[in-house]
Amino acid sequence: MARILVTSALPYINGVKHLGNLVGSQLPADAYARYMRGRGFEVMFICATDEHGTPAELAAAKAGQPVAEYCAELHEVQKGLAEGFGLSFDHFGRSSSARNRDLTQHFAVRLFENGYIEPVAEQQIYSKADGRFLPDRYIEGTCPNCGYERARGDQCENCTIQLTPRELVSPRSALSGATDLEVRETRHLHLRQSLLKDDIDAWIDTKTDWPVLTTSIAKKWLHDGDGLQDRGITRDLDWGVPAQFDGAPWSGMDGKVFYVWFDAPIEYISATAEWADAHGLGEDAWQRWWRTDAGADDVTYVQFMGKDNVPFHTLSFPATLMGSGEPWKRVDYIKSFNYLNYDGGQFSTSQGRGVFMDDALELLPSDYWRWWLLSHAPESADAEFTWENLQASVNKDLADVLGNFVSRVTKFCRSKFGEAVPEGGAATPLEAALIDELAGRIRAYETQMEAMALRKAAFELRSAWVAGNEYLQEAAPWATIKTDPAQAALQVRTGLNLVRLYAVLSQPFIPDASARMMAALHCIDWSWPGDADVALAALPPGHDFAAPENLFRKITDDEVEAWRTRFAGGRG
Repeated sequence: MARILVTSALPYINGVKHLGNLVGSQLPADAYARYMRGRGFEVMFICATDEHGTPAELAAAKAGQPVAEYCAELHEVQKGLAEGFGLSFDHFGRSSSARNRDLTQHFAVRLFENGYIEPVAEQQIYSKADGRFLPDRYIEGTCPNCGYERARGDQCENCTIQLTPRELVSPRSALSGATDLEVRETRHLHLRQSLLKDDIDAWIDTKTDWPVLTTSIAKKWLHDGDGLQDRGITRDLDWGVPAQFDGAPWSGMDGKVFYVWFDAPIEYISATAEWADAHGLGEDAWQRWWRTDAGADDVTYVQFMGKDNVPFHTLSFPATLMGSGEPWKRVDYIKSFNYLNYDGGQFSTSQGRGVFMDDALELLPSDYWRWWLLSHAPESADAEFTWENLQASVNKDLADVLGNFVSRVTKFCRSKFGEAVPEGGAATPLEAALIDELAGRIRAYETQMEAMALRKAAFELRSAWVAGNEYLQEAAPWATIKTDPAQAALQVRTGLNLVRLYAVLSQPFIPDASARMMAALHCIDWSWPGDADVALAALPPGHDFAAPENLFRKITDDEVEAWRTRFAGGRG
């Protein structure tokens, strides 16, 4: 059976991520990885904190900490929040690792040797007050397009237009606020992406199953205007992978580091090597996932990311891999997402707008958020988070449909038959109809999960929950037991097996609740349902269980109002 490599875009280190970040990469990647493990595939699910670049230095300076100390601390924070949301990474690494330093420098040397990197003299902004060249994000000013006064040297966050520092009106140093800026000449390494344009274009043309969102963004960058351009891959910074090192085939790059967008995707590979190191495994353990000369030919590689990350993953990172001339595994499928907006506006890390991961876990268990986010994932268009929508999904889907079903079945069985699966009589046309309904729903659910269509998969999963409720309502064992106890026992046994089935099917979406359901059933059989009739006989008569407490509580109107008020001005 083929192996599945899953990576999600690396969360940046400068603070806790908001729900828009979560649903745009890590959370759907986790649901897919969990599903594929449930189907029996060997899965490697990799992520890491993205720790280099100017925002890390600026955030550390604002916090009054050395940047290395700041990044180490925030890595632990983000790792803890990932665990809180049940993200099942095989390894959650750090782009500042020694592995990533060495591999980034290795790729740079290979690219240089193959003619895809060259030193280029360029004009950049120099701050006399700060005594240094200022990378683009170290420069702020007024946006020439919309007039926003805190636009950065690479992009205006207000109108999202791409900028260069020299386009800003009234530019100033983000470090000191100094305005005595001047243009000076400096040298940087450039990745000659333009030489690989045709190869990348032909490669993308083979990906006929990619989402339109992914392909359209890649093609736009390849063909609009002057097409794919060469890109500077070094910056004048202290924090990062050094661009001048022993064995470097160039000189004059002292005091420069590789651009964060050059080294960050390489961390996917490096983090897998970190995983091998952490488990005391040799080089072959990670290379079989990444090198086609070491067995990666049978790997299916899937990436998850927001649409803003697509250009780097469809163009720059493939250019790095192709240009190295080495047999590296390239992505097979890129699942990209639109934006999740917050209550009429945008989520924003810099402005503290929206609900952030730590706040979310303070308010509600992770499954409540996972269910809403995945069932409303911004796949075909931007989506919007509202407190009323969250309340409706939790109360109706989780509490009324799934939670109520589990409670009714287990508590009725306990009161009438004890805490063991009853024997029961022979199946009837009612059970046969249920099996037919479930068979169709399970296969549809599988189809949507394999296509990474999460909203459609959530619909099929909820429909399977509804089918159980409709069966229970029609069977009415609380009435049947008065005239036919054996038939009521069969209905209850069917219901208990549905609980197990729902736990298995729901695990990619709501893993904590699924684990609680299985624990209550005293069951460790997580095998994926093949035939629905077999799945409904997994718990044999006499198998003991314990009726669980309510799986989900409802969100009240008062809570919704309080939370809306609390987060109206940003971080609560």
